[in-house]
Amino acid sequence: MEMAVNSVSPSEFDSSTPPESSEKNLQPFFILHKASSRSSHRRRIHLSPSKSVIKTDDLLLRMEAFQSVWSEIHSASKDVLRDINTSAFNDIYHWVRQSFHAITSYGMPGFGQATRSFPLLTHATSKQLFTGLVLTKNMEFVDDLLTFEELGLCLKSHGCHVANLSSTDFSAKNGIGGCLRSLLRQFLMVSLDAADMSILASWYREQGNYNSPLIVIVDDMERCCPSILSVFILTLSEWVVKIPIILIMGVATTLDAPRNILPSNVLQQLCPCKFVLGSPAERMDAVLEAALLRQCSMFCIGHKVAVFLRNYFLNQDGTVTSFIRALKIACAQHFYMEPLSFMAGALFEEDNQGERNVLLEGMLKYASELSSPDSDTRAEQIDTTLTCRLRELKRLQKCWSSIVLCLYEAGKHKIRLLDIFCEALDPEAYNSVASDNHTGLGKGFGISTPSDPSMRQQCFTMRKGGFICQAIQKVRLLPEASLSQLLKSWENLTVDIYEIHDKVKELQSMVKLEEGRISKEDLTDICILCSNDRRHASWRRLNIESSKRINEKAASLIDCMVRDFLRPIECLPFHEIGCFRNVEKLQLALIGDPRRRVQLDLLEFHKILWCSCCSRSCNIPLPSMPDTSIMYTLAQEHGDLINLPEWFQSFKTIISHISTKGKRKTKQSMLPKKTKYINESEDKSEASIQARFCRAVTELQITGLIRMPTKRRPDCVQRVAFGL
Repeated sequence: MEMAVNSVSPSEFDSSTPPESSEKNLQPFFILHKASSRSSHRRRIHLSPSKSVIKTDDLLLRMEAFQSVWSEIHSASKDVLRDINTSAFNDIYHWVRQSFHAITSYGMPGFGQATRSFPLLTHATSKQLFTGLVLTKNMEFVDDLLTFEELGLCLKSHGCHVANLSSTDFSAKNGIGGCLRSLLRQFLMVSLDAADMSILASWYREQGNYNSPLIVIVDDMERCCPSILSVFILTLSEWVVKIPIILIMGVATTLDAPRNILPSNVLQQLCPCKFVLGSPAERMDAVLEAALLRQCSMFCIGHKVAVFLRNYFLNQDGTVTSFIRALKIACAQHFYMEPLSFMAGALFEEDNQGERNVLLEGMLKYASELSSPDSDTRAEQIDTTLTCRLRELKRLQKCWSSIVLCLYEAGKHKIRLLDIFCEALDPEAYNSVASDNHTGLGKGFGISTPSDPSMRQQCFTMRKGGFICQAIQKVRLLPEASLSQLLKSWENLTVDIYEIHDKVKELQSMVKLEEGRISKEDLTDICILCSNDRRHASWRRLNIESSKRINEKAASLIDCMVRDFLRPIECLPFHEIGCFRNVEKLQLALIGDPRRRVQLDLLEFHKILWCSCCSRSCNIPLPSMPDTSIMYTLAQEHGDLINLPEWFQSFKTIISHISTKGKRKTKQSMLPKKTKYINESEDKSEASIQARFCRAVTELQITGLIRMPTKRRPDCVQRVAFGL
């Protein structure tokens, strides 16, 4: 079966929409054109007597693999973003409860007093509005939308009544009535025309909601209209005696922003409490760790792609939301373009062992398509079967991720994970080192002593002052307590790498020995561990030579981790299966040249639709072409100005070019009544052609390729884009 794919960006073929909302939410899709062969649409696996070869639709397999891999990455990203704010959300909830008890301690008025419009005569302190100022440190509010949405859900789960207001609700156009109506709509779950707070007070008293506070969340106070926000705060402070309202506002820049925005009489009505969320860089590192390092999804990115995403995050957008979107585009493009990418999905689906073995056998036919220059030279060092090679690829990728996380733990609070991640992916640095010191893979490693500085820093001598070198240097300067915590984290990260895990446990035991807190049982375990590992004489010396500092030994250990296991993904055999390296495609999708892309799509539409008849036309307009493509192809024959009547006649000639074979000629003795019907049909056809022409011209104007006629030249349109 053959397949054609419509002009749809591969970055969006995701099926994460729930089934119940699929009819309302329009999702991007693929249009599959059935070929002339009569083969069924069902996937078939044909087994020959000699070997198993998969005769199936590769694109469907890759789509399934993408959906499986991306759903795991996206789920991990959402979970880590939710968990990173858990501590701050819990602090906010405890403050909400304390504020609620403080409001109710003044005594709540009766139903009649609470629902009246005029204010109550109470002490000034009882009218202060408890206000939480949440510092988000974001210059863009895209990430804040999700953060405050999660905060609202967290407070609702604890029984609070929550209303989330956007900064657009506090616009001068909507006025104070607009934000109050939005407030009432979210609390009462009905739309009201009246913006009266007494309605909210009646609802709060009558429906038995008076045991929980009312929380009003404003996502970004600095984007609100200052005058509308001031009136809103004053209104809430008048009603806080009657209904326990608590205000939470997001602040993007500094916690002193309310002083610069609100007048003094409004500030006097606030009782502020300050909360600080994690910075965008911290959330970025958390997402990177959860999505690409902790999760062994078999999808990764190359060095150039990682550097581009880092620069895109730091210099252009700066939001975690855009980074996740860019990562999704990279993942989709990889599974869309790489023929062997569906093998990553087979490796990722660990539970479906039967299908996985069939896929791996069938993939032998595609092994020759791999473009990795290292695949043949390293093949003898790995098992001879493809299955073992793929499992080895997965193991090496896990080792690489573990070492990157070990380096991040060593340089934490000083070095960002994104910087270490990009440097560890650099294949040029690794290849230059490997040419000087070729080390065997998986054959153990020796520990260089402090007296051998050339060996100790041979791994990254070309990158003096690099992030990996800084992390190793920081290990030498750690105090004893911090070193003990670092070794504990290394023990957890290297639990699947037995070569390193045993050495980390040795260092932990030596730290205990140095501190004088080691027992006889632990000392016996050290002796047994050292006697069992006869292959590494340097580690026996590491345990014997007590005069050397533990920090140097730990630095030597992480240096050997880097030298023996930090092999970039692009240098591994069969890395093409899950590694996306086409930075030009990703850059075009994120930044790109949209006008050029539109022009190419209009002129080369047959490559997208897989239309065989149009591909042989050699850019000659045909009636089967889309109207917009016909119009733009004809526009290439004109200069700066296009005469509309001539353009229309050319368009009419092309789409009216229909073969007349097999048609009967009109008789000469035709009845007048029948002639009238034929004339009406011709007029209707003329109107249809004019409608199609106008629609095509409008589409070209919307895409920015032409400019509509002016009063000076009403019969001409002007071309805007020339050439490619």
